[in-house]
Amino acid sequence: MTDSVILSTLVLTALLMVGLFFFIRASTKDRIQQVRLISEQPEESLSNQLRQYFGKRAYRVAAIDAVANQVTFEGKVRPSLFLAVFLSLLAAVGMLCLMLVLSMVLPSGSLFWLGLLLLSPLAGVFYWRGADRVEQVSLKVETVSGGTTDESGSQTMAKTLITVTAHRDELAELQRTLGSTVSS
Repeated sequence: MTDSVILSTLVLTALLMVGLFFFIRASTKDRIQQVRLISEQPEESLSNQLRQYFGKRAYRVAAIDAVANQVTFEGKVRPSLFLAVFLSLLAAVGMLCLMLVLSMVLPSGSLFWLGLLLLSPLAGVFYWRGADRVEQVSLKVETVSGGTTDESGSQTMAKTLITVTAHRDELAELQRTLGSTVSS
């Protein structure tokens, strides 16, 4: 092979390894978001329903701010064994590709390049340690408006605003579970 083909393959493989590195690093990042939901249910019953929901999801009450009507829940996030193995496998494939290209560029260090493959389980260990953490969910429930009268003269119920700050996966599960009782 020509030197230009080998060098361009090395550059592309190095770029792929950089992408793999950032992908593995991003597996442990917090993805905290805030969502505001509106419900027709009264504030008290909705607060109780949300406390039961988070209790079932293995969260416990960490702090209550009665003045701001805000509750903070804490729960331990367990890492996924599948994801740890998957990341280790991805790292092994990436290291194998890098090893093959490096053995073409510098054939004298073939045994050393084979040793790079032994680093791939570190990706799973990195994920396992980073994903095992305590996560917080901040919940604020408040009445938006009092009962009002519409055009027909009938009394409408007060709406309740729920402000939830949590991991985006937890927010998606909350919205799915509450379904028709809340709207974004």
